Amino acid sequence: MWVADRSVLLTWRAWAGTGHPCVAYFPLRGRDHSSGSNMESLQMTSRLWRSAYSVLAVALCCSLLPAADSFLVDDGEALPRNMTAREKALIEVEPIQIPAIRTGAPVGPVVTPGEYVATEAIIVSWTGTTGWLNILAQMGAQITTVGDADLHVIHGSTAARNDAQSRLTNAGANMSRVKYFPISLNSIWVRDYGPRFIYEGGVRTIVDHTYNRPRPQDNAMPTSYAAQRDIIRYDLPLIHGGGNYHLFSEDPGFATVLIDDENPGLSQSQIIAIWQQYQNMATTLTSAFPTSVDSTQHIDMWMIPVSDTTIIVSEWPAQPGTVQANICNAFASTMQGLGYTVFRTPARTVSGVHYTYTNSVICNDLILIPSYTNSTVSPYNAQALAVWQAAAPGKTIVQINCQAIVTAAGVMHCIVKHVPANSGGENPVAHLRTPRGGEAFDPDDVVVIEWISDDDLGVTAIDVLLSIDGGDTFDTVLASGLTEKDGTFVWTVPDLYTEEGVIRVVAWDADGNSGTDQGDGFITINGMIPNPCVGDINGDFKTDLNDFIILAGNFGMTEGAGLTDGDLNGDGAVDLDDFIILAGDFGCSL
Repeated sequence: MWVADRSVLLTWRAWAGTGHPCVAYFPLRGRDHSSGSNMESLQMTSRLWRSAYSVLAVALCCSLLPAADSFLVDDGEALPRNMTAREKALIEVEPIQIPAIRTGAPVGPVVTPGEYVATEAIIVSWTGTTGWLNILAQMGAQITTVGDADLHVIHGSTAARNDAQSRLTNAGANMSRVKYFPISLNSIWVRDYGPRFIYEGGVRTIVDHTYNRPRPQDNAMPTSYAAQRDIIRYDLPLIHGGGNYHLFSEDPGFATVLIDDENPGLSQSQIIAIWQQYQNMATTLTSAFPTSVDSTQHIDMWMIPVSDTTIIVSEWPAQPGTVQANICNAFASTMQGLGYTVFRTPARTVSGVHYTYTNSVICNDLILIPSYTNSTVSPYNAQALAVWQAAAPGKTIVQINCQAIVTAAGVMHCIVKHVPANSGGENPVAHLRTPRGGEAFDPDDVVVIEWISDDDLGVTAIDVLLSIDGGDTFDTVLASGLTEKDGTFVWTVPDLYTEEGVIRVVAWDADGNSGTDQGDGFITINGMIPNPCVGDINGDFKTDLNDFIILAGNFGMTEGAGLTDGDLNGDGAVDLDDFIILAGDFGCSL
């Protein structure tokens, strides 16, 4: 028994020694087996047998995944968008888990932009077959020229970067708009594991779910990307594939009920509430296609929002009355009833391959749509182009041959992720997280002022200002030239009084452009109250007869003769000048 147990440990240690990410993604369950002294006393239990099966499952997974520096793979080695049989076997033993330690949710007002809004960049993962990489190169050429956007190339090695540079150059890309991010990858399907951007108080931040595939490098990609770009990232507590979510800017969002199966511990209402909390989206769950029709069951395989009022939904002219046709027809009817303009593009399954024209990429005034060479499907290419031209007038529609990738259960939308433009255009955007109003402070209180910021090129400095007159003026500079794009400043509250305090943050870029944000309400500082009444001699915050009596009693007194109260102008004597000041202020009160 001890020998079997020890073999489990040694096998696991062998995998761990390779540094393979599978080890981190699927940790050995149960007690800590790292101590050799503890190993001697362990007895064989069902938990250990489970650990043994875990090791074998992980071995299968790890043997399936490409090495970190392998970007160009044969057709038989490239991971498809759907889960492979080996991956399914692995998660039966070691289910994918949401991290126990997560970041919090966004705290500012959140807007989730649609893909048809202004786009700064398109993210692609440079890995896959020659055919797949050639498709990426054609897309990149269009995105960086007609699409007026940057291309963010995720690559796992220098060889992958060099390949991307060569293919993109040969395809005619504007190479000045190509940016490289060295991040290890398992697959090309960045739509499903990549970062989803939101605007938090106008500032771009990232929402990151747990990838619904046992592909650890892919799952970690958004964390590395956010770190390299210095962008706030939030862990969305859902197991998910990003292609199973489509949305209109602000509202609504859509996903198929696949999300239920991926998160069995949550009810539909809880799942919807999580999306509401993190993305401020009212989400509707739709029926999913049978896996025999679409192995991913993702919604981006059969619908796409084109504008705030327009949507394209698949239809099945050669396969009417099928489950997928009924789902699409019912959805199209519902959207028409809600007031949307609905266009329909043809779709078809042939030999288990789902051919779709909705899995397309919108990038500013460019739209990339697939075409196919399959003889059964290719007659639909012209019809799909005409539908897209009608649905998006004024846009440039470009067809790209996607026959090489559609057989892997995805098309172009599946291999990109959108980065929306800075909401301030060329100007920085600032968001004051706290304090935003309603707080009350005493002198010498220590208050943390927190902000986040954004710019199209980069924030270079942050100023923090205070107003005590309700925001009419910001004469008090609490800090200037701070270098943290997203940061905090510790403020010691001064001894003053205001019920109309406002904190403002100012973000600057290298060109001198600025953007500001301030609290929605007022803060109160309970310090010394300034007396507005210059004629108030007795300190009751009003100038009245009592003050006149004091001044009259001291009239004629001088500093040398025991001057006490009544010298309002401070000239060392209580005289007619002081009487004039009091008379002019008579009736004043706080």
